[in-house]
Amino acid sequence: MAADFLPYGRQSLNEADIAAVVEVLHSDFLTQGPAIPRFEKAVADWCGARHGIAMSNGTATLHCAALAMGLGPGDWLWTSPNTFVASSNAGRYCGAKVDFVDVDPGTACMSVEQLEAKLQAAEKTGRLPKIVVPVHFAGQSCNMPRIHALGQKYGFRILEDAAHALGGTYQGERIGNCRWSDAASHSFHPVKIITSGEGGMITVNDDELAWRIATLRTHGITRDADRMQGESDGPWYYQQIELGYNYRMTDIQAALGASQMDRLDSFAARRREIADLYDRTLAGLPLRPLARDPAGISGWHLYMIRLNLDEIAPRTRRQVFESLRSQGIGVNVHYIPVHLQPDYAQFGFKKGDFPEAERYYEECITLPMFPAMQDEDVLRVKDALVQACLL
Repeated sequence: MAADFLPYGRQSLNEADIAAVVEVLHSDFLTQGPAIPRFEKAVADWCGARHGIAMSNGTATLHCAALAMGLGPGDWLWTSPNTFVASSNAGRYCGAKVDFVDVDPGTACMSVEQLEAKLQAAEKTGRLPKIVVPVHFAGQSCNMPRIHALGQKYGFRILEDAAHALGGTYQGERIGNCRWSDAASHSFHPVKIITSGEGGMITVNDDELAWRIATLRTHGITRDADRMQGESDGPWYYQQIELGYNYRMTDIQAALGASQMDRLDSFAARRREIADLYDRTLAGLPLRPLARDPAGISGWHLYMIRLNLDEIAPRTRRQVFESLRSQGIGVNVHYIPVHLQPDYAQFGFKKGDFPEAERYYEECITLPMFPAMQDEDVLRVKDALVQACLL
C-alpha cells in the first residue's frame, strides 16, 4: 500500500471477490438472483441466527426492523448518542419519538446503569421505550444479557445496531445471533468488517418478524397466496398488503458479500492483531484506548483513542488531528453526539444532556484499522502521534 497516505479504513478485495462479481455480470440475474439468498445464509449461519434478510444498506435494516416491531407515532425509541445518525433516525422514519442513553465512560457503549436509571424514571411518567437500540460501538458488544433482562422487566424490544461488530463475540456467543435481542442490524460499507459495496442485513430468529421485514423490503408486496386478501388471479399475481420500500440488495452486491464471508474469520483475526499491537505500541503516550469488556471479543471495526487533553495542553484535539492528517495518517472522528446535531435541537436536546458521550467526543480520534495494514503502519502511526502531541 502507498506510504504517503494511510486511510482510517478500506476494503480488502482479492481475485475471488472480483471473479464472484464477474460471474454475476455474465449471468441472467443482476438484481434479484441466487447470490442474495446465498449471502443471507452465509451471514445468518456464521452468526447462528435463523434468518438473514439482505437490504440496500444498514439504515434500511434498522428502519424495516423497527417498523416490523410495531414502532410508530407516539412510541419511543432509545439509543446511544455515540453513534451514526442512522441509529436514531430509524425511529424518526417510523414517526416515533427518540431519546438517548448515555455511554459507559470506558467502552463508550450504552451504559446499562444509565439505561436502568432512565427506565425507572420513565416508568413513573409513562414514557417507557417500545424499542431500545444498543450500538456495539467500534465492534465491541454492549452488555446484551443485562439489557435483555431489563427488556423483560420493562417490556421493550431490542434491536441491536451491530454495524461495527460482525466477527465479534460476547460471553462466547457470536454477535448477531439474537440470543438477547429481537433482531440485529449489520452494515457492509467498504470500511466495515466485510463489504458488499453498499449493503446491509438484518439477522432475526422469529419467523413472522423475518417475513414482515422481508415484505417491507420489497414495497410491502407478497406473492404468497396464503398472505393475500381474496383469491389469487394466477401465477403472475401479487398484492401490496402494506406500504413498504424498495430496500433490496442486488445480486452484484450479494455476490461480493458472499465471497467476502469466506474471509470473515481471517479479517477479524488480523484486526485483533492490529488492535493488540496498537495497545502495546501506544502505551506510555498521553492517550488511552477504549476499555475492553473481558466478556467479549470485539469485531474491531474501529480503533479509537482518547487524548489526555490535560497532558498535551496547550495542544488541542483539533491540532493533533490536523497534524496527523498532515503526516499522511487518515484519522477520523467517530462520532459527533447525535443529540448535538442541529436537526435534533427541535426536540429540545442540548449540550450537557449526555455528558459522557460529549466528553468522549471531545477527546476521541479514530486511527487507521483495516486487515491489509502492516505492523510497520502501526509504528508509523505511533511516530506521527508522538510528533502531533509534542509539537
